[in-house]
Amino acid sequence: QVQLVESGGGLVQAGGSLRLSCVVSGSTFNINAMGWYRQAPGKQRELVAEITRSGSTNYADSVKGRFTISRDIAKNLVFLQMNSLKPEDTANYYCNAKILNINSRMINYWGQGTQVTVSS
Repeated sequence: QVQLVESGGGLVQAGGSLRLSCVVSGSTFNINAMGWYRQAPGKQRELVAEITRSGSTNYADSVKGRFTISRDIAKNLVFLQMNSLKPEDTANYYCNAKILNINSRMINYWGQGTQVTVSS
């Protein structure tokens, strides 16, 4: 069983910063990638940032230059440093882990989400 637990969301003024953390526990020996997605009310869930096993990163265009994803492999932690926050960054942020299971299937696991609210 795999569990993801996020922390670090909250309310911040525009231009401020927040750091999200996510710890992955359970059968984590074959994590292919970890990342952050977000979903605002009435919108689809979208990728914010992802970091692969090799360390390659991928960012949504809307957050490039403002957000940074990082990880602590030994502790199965992934972080999202969010700077220069904008009101349009307001959403529920979800931690994601893509894990290859024993049958060589890639499974997506999700955290419960943490709310980020940016006031103007």
